[in-house]
Amino acid sequence: MTQKITKKEKDFSAWYNDLVYFSELADYSPVKGCMVIRPNGYAIWERIREILDKMLKETGHQNAYFPIFIPESFFKKEAEHVEGFSPECAVVTIGGGKELEEKLMVRPTSETIMYSMYAKWINSYRDLPLLINQWANIVRWEMRTRLFLRTTEFLWQEGHTAHATYQEADEEARLILDIYEDLITNYLAIPVIKGTKTETEKFAGAYKTYTIEAMMGDKKALQSGTTHHLGQNFSKVFNVRFQNKEGKMEYVWQTSWAVTTRLIGAIVMVHGDNKGLILPPNIAPTQVIIIPIWSNDEERRKVIEAADKIESAFKNRVLVKTCLLYTSDAADELDGVDLGGRRII
Repeated sequence: MTQKITKKEKDFSAWYNDLVYFSELADYSPVKGCMVIRPNGYAIWERIREILDKMLKETGHQNAYFPIFIPESFFKKEAEHVEGFSPECAVVTIGGGKELEEKLMVRPTSETIMYSMYAKWINSYRDLPLLINQWANIVRWEMRTRLFLRTTEFLWQEGHTAHATYQEADEEARLILDIYEDLITNYLAIPVIKGTKTETEKFAGAYKTYTIEAMMGDKKALQSGTTHHLGQNFSKVFNVRFQNKEGKMEYVWQTSWAVTTRLIGAIVMVHGDNKGLILPPNIAPTQVIIIPIWSNDEERRKVIEAADKIESAFKNRVLVKTCLLYTSDAADELDGVDLGGRRII
């Protein structure tokens, strides 16, 4: 990295911003509070998404997509939920040049829009559990923003499930928390602590919120993922019911859970140093950098053949730098090779 970055020990916040910016992970948007995720940063998110999506599908979850616009009346049905999100909501009042009959909330989270559909889809115990995840963008009107960590719009996945019993819903919330722990610990190389949020910190409308917290380089904790046991709060509001085996009607028990592009910020704060960004190999877009070195045509042929074999083994996660070196001290010349500001642990 040729740009000069602020020393981590001098100003952690400025160091973080420099690292994100100069590593070309993200840039500041013309829209206040929003960010542009650049190819380097988006490639990391794609890798995280690839790993987590596989984990979720292996445990029976399916992907779907729901609208970004949510009728205001849906939010007002669940008092605690609307109270928790009202200050953060962006609201659409005009569409097609006309005043809308009903205001539309730009998705801050999808419980209400999804559960209105679940009420149509769930009729019997045979329809349960319903395990749905979506990859989407979210808008929350933040006053103080930082790239990846807190922005007005961000990317995430959000899971929403419905179950026949309290116990099944609780087991689901705990299962997903274990999956998040696996992702962040074993792929992002960040240790986490699992716990339960206090009553004042839990998700708006939830019965219970589970969380994983990680220690950053400035010795502050970062909430890195949450799962929520929603009880029957939303199912009663949206009339999500099923006929049990005895033929009686019951309300479903629900969960919701999410991780976001905040994880990229966590990677920077945990692994980066004063020389630049460091990425754990499991999520690094470029895992291996091959620098062929030869001194004559015969060596060139052999070296390129060997480099091609290594490249094919790593498929698309190799950056090949062709470098013809005649000097005996190759290390000196390699010191000037541009690695794009990225290093791998």
